Amino acid sequence: MPEPKDTDTLIEYPSDFPIKIMGAMVDSFAQTMVEVVMQHDPEFHAGKMEMRPSSKGTYLSLTVTVRATSREQLDNLYRALSSHPMVKVVL
Repeated sequence: MPEPKDTDTLIEYPSDFPIKIMGAMVDSFAQTMVEVVMQHDPEFHAGKMEMRPSSKGTYLSLTVTVRATSREQLDNLYRALSSHPMVKVVL
């Protein structure tokens, strides 16, 4: 199967793209996720992140808004986040 081209997507590049990351409520989770995201979007900063704890305070949901420049960048970021041991879900 051939690799999809950027023309095979509904996303226009560059654009601001929200990603939701969920993980356990631990002190270093948010900062660690900022560091992972910055590897793929060097202009990202914590001010572009919303944090929402779960109702019981067990989990933390982060919504990060990255500057998407290509499908490859987003795919690489999703892979990095999904494979991170602190991350439970990436949407």
